[in-house]
Amino acid sequence: MRHLIIRWSILTVAILAAAYFVEGFHVRGFSSALFAAAFLGILNALFRPILLLLTLPVNILTLGLFTFVINALLLKMTAGVIPGFDLQGFQPALFGALIISIVNGLLHLLISDSVK
Repeated sequence: MRHLIIRWSILTVAILAAAYFVEGFHVRGFSSALFAAAFLGILNALFRPILLLLTLPVNILTLGLFTFVINALLLKMTAGVIPGFDLQGFQPALFGALIISIVNGLLHLLISDSVK
């Protein structure tokens, strides 16, 4: 349970960082980011593996960069459901997915060493 809360917190911070750095990526407040992180985590758990499998040939041809498009689509789906979490177009979703991936990866590296 503790690991889930840590991952949820990291994703929330990553969403807030993307909102800070990407124009057109808006989060109204911390609670909106928290709910967006929860919903995005559920989407990532349920749909991302299926989408990655279905787009495997394109993902191989683009050397894995198509994964950012999948992440951007999941972000757009989240923005459609969570009030206070808005994306103005696909480009902010794509850049937001890139920022979220970078921040998420860096925080997981920092946290994983201290949690063990």
